[in-house]
Amino acid sequence: MKTFSKLFYADAVLHSEALLVLSNEYDERGIYLLEGEVDIHGQRFEPGRLLVFSSGDEITIEAVSAARFVLFGGEPLDSPRHVWWNFVSSSRERIEQAKGDWKNGRFASVPGDAEFIPLPE
Repeated sequence: MKTFSKLFYADAVLHSEALLVLSNEYDERGIYLLEGEVDIHGQRFEPGRLLVFSSGDEITIEAVSAARFVLFGGEPLDSPRHVWWNFVSSSRERIEQAKGDWKNGRFASVPGDAEFIPLPE
């Protein structure tokens, strides 16, 4: 698969009380907790949490109970990204165009889903 920067993605499973160190090799890093509970710097987190870490910090993840999470990150892309609702782009103008395209039905429908979700106000 072609990528535009160095990146990583891993599925981690830890036994209760196990530790995993997330190095500071990459500027942008995070985890998404799927199962169990983890402790990071004295804070506990439960499943369904997306945690994004500051650049430069080495992170130690301790499993309070058996836990499963995905780790991901990499080097930043070449320019900032803008996010509005379900749209992400390097250009604010492109997001405005996408808003109009969505509102006017120019996006393909989702297979198997006939419901149209209007733009948030």
